[in-house]
Amino acid sequence: MNADENTVKNVAVGTFEETYVDDGFFVLTFKNDSSVIQSVEKEIDSDYIQFHFCIKGATRFIFNQGRYILNINEENSLLLYNPQRDLPINLNVDPNSWIVSVLISIKKFHGLFSQEADYISFLNSENKDKKYYKDGTITPSMAIVLNQLINYNLNSSIKNLYFKGKAYELLSLYFNRSEDADIEQCPFLVDETNVIKIRKAKDIVIARMAEPPSLQELADEIGLNLKKLKEGFKQIYGDSVFSFLFDYKMEVARKLLEAGDDNVNEVGHKVGYSTSSHFIAAFKKKYGTTPKKYIMSLT
Repeated sequence: MNADENTVKNVAVGTFEETYVDDGFFVLTFKNDSSVIQSVEKEIDSDYIQFHFCIKGATRFIFNQGRYILNINEENSLLLYNPQRDLPINLNVDPNSWIVSVLISIKKFHGLFSQEADYISFLNSENKDKKYYKDGTITPSMAIVLNQLINYNLNSSIKNLYFKGKAYELLSLYFNRSEDADIEQCPFLVDETNVIKIRKAKDIVIARMAEPPSLQELADEIGLNLKKLKEGFKQIYGDSVFSFLFDYKMEVARKLLEAGDDNVNEVGHKVGYSTSSHFIAAFKKKYGTTPKKYIMSLT
């Protein structure tokens, strides 16, 4: 399909967060939490298979300087492989959209499935030199791993080890043929309905971060019991509800301070702190410095 010119113009430029998993194996993550479309690009040669997962929002894969577009909507994936030509990544990511991309060389990939390559259609001898693309849906079990990758909250020294485990888990779920895989993977998230409820809980606490509901009020509002809310939130977002909210509030506060339109008291109030002393203590706990010193470090 032809790209609409307005789709590929007037967009901000973003940058992938890239994590090395193994030789010929990388994970790219990108969160567009802004209010404008952002473009992210990366040169990729023809040795790589590309998996793109849209966790939230929508994104577009732009080919041939915008002459052709593939849409990747929320909770959908796109697999791309073309041994005949390079396929550079050029994504237009909508506002409030998250994307995870997994890049793995064909050599590395064959090594994972060398005994069973025939059941993966683009690896069999008949198709090995053909280009291949496939879109699909993200299962609840895959959604958990993807959210853990994009919202990881661990010591940086173990990030690569964590991503390595999660990237392999994601590929195994992607190619798993068992109809019961999701139930085995996560017993309490038997269906997509509960995943949607957990996501709604996250959206609620973000929208009302200055005066968030209690956990019980939140559970009542989304229609899950308290235990399932706490367990589900931890599995999908890798943290408790209020620990997640604390990190989110501090990130918002940091961006407000950088923007420079509000003083320290006003920023604290906007993210839900009634007194500046409480906000300053929270900010220092997160970033190791006070808001005022942080502002000074920007100049």
